[in-house]
Amino acid sequence: MSSTPAPPALGRLRRTPFWVQIVAGLVLGVVLGFIARQNDVSWLTTTLDTIGKTFVQLLKLAVPPLVFTAIVVSIANLRNVANAARLAVRTLLWFGITSLIAVSIGLAIGLLTDPGTGTHLSTTGLKAPQDSGSWVDFLTGIIPTNIADAFLKVNVLQIVFLAIVAGAAILKVGAKAEPILKLNESLLELVQTALWWVIRLAPLGTLGLIGKSVAKYGWDLLRPMATFTADIYVGCALVLFVVYSLLLRFAGGLNPVRFFQGAWPAIQLAFVSRSSVGTLPVTRRVTERLGVPSEYASFAVPFGATTKMDGCAAIYPSIAAIFVAQVYGIHLGIGDYLLIAFVSVIGSAATAGLTGAIVMLTLTLSTLGLPLEGVGLLLAIDPILDMMRTATNVAGQVVVPILVSAREKTLDLAAYNAPKELYDEPAVPLATAA
Repeated sequence: MSSTPAPPALGRLRRTPFWVQIVAGLVLGVVLGFIARQNDVSWLTTTLDTIGKTFVQLLKLAVPPLVFTAIVVSIANLRNVANAARLAVRTLLWFGITSLIAVSIGLAIGLLTDPGTGTHLSTTGLKAPQDSGSWVDFLTGIIPTNIADAFLKVNVLQIVFLAIVAGAAILKVGAKAEPILKLNESLLELVQTALWWVIRLAPLGTLGLIGKSVAKYGWDLLRPMATFTADIYVGCALVLFVVYSLLLRFAGGLNPVRFFQGAWPAIQLAFVSRSSVGTLPVTRRVTERLGVPSEYASFAVPFGATTKMDGCAAIYPSIAAIFVAQVYGIHLGIGDYLLIAFVSVIGSAATAGLTGAIVMLTLTLSTLGLPLEGVGLLLAIDPILDMMRTATNVAGQVVVPILVSAREKTLDLAAYNAPKELYDEPAVPLATAA
């Protein structure tokens, strides 16, 4: 009687749940980073840094074609979706509602904890960012002066604008524009296939990114700003685990545990990659596997990846503005807090889904008239903060389509209550799904 041969190592790895692979990379990265920092192993720090940078570069390489083709195809395919205009309006409405809740939590935490009081941080020698955010820059920056520059400089907001215009034009022209639509569908399928190969390297990328952060930053930088750091993590955790859970339960009538079970791979990848756009393929996939119709998900997820930023555009700038004001001894009144809320809800598209939230912070500080040099106080710990901010962003980008679908009675409840493993079947391209 012959015994069945043991599966190859690669086969066993593929059958390991994606979240287990990510956690394994996370733990190993922390261990290696700690070893590199404690023993000053420069070659190990360099190796971890190279692995992390390479992974992020691979993700960002696909950002321009992915965002453009995904939005063009999703807008063009809205003609196949019943009540498309109503779905779009409700999606935007829920984006605004959740952002308002998030910024309110951020302001409450900042006012209760006074993160900038008693920090004794020196502000001498700090310089304002060269590219400071302002409403004029934001509004004029939406429209590119050169189409090629928008893609070459990876200005996601301008790419989104071009894609919306192109998608709407395809809808208007109709049958004559079918070849252009088919070309975009083909390009989208190619980009998603190649990017999915990169996503499979996420455990290795996690190892490098976390390892580099531990080796380079450790906990030393957090000590002077421990309250501020804790505020960001607590605020994001409240939105991620409490607010979203309550909305799913009471606004959608859904079990929040099932949401986290299905969306966790995207949340984990967002935490380590610090890029909402880079996480887009996984975000879209888990959204569909949680029962959101493909036609609607193909529009809502790419749009949310560039505009739905509860962590970067609500929690962070609200607490950071209070922190900077307290460090410089500037009093903020009720009108200032209302202005912070307005900027967070209206200006969140300025973050554009890329790593970091410096643009949103400078936009908030400049609107309030606070010193832009205060940004320099936070740059050192920004990578540590950005992990939790981006995880919150991506969770919100999945929650809103689920809520809209549930309230529209189009959510597949069987799929939501029994979400499949991420690798159970090949990825479904947006064009094929629609």
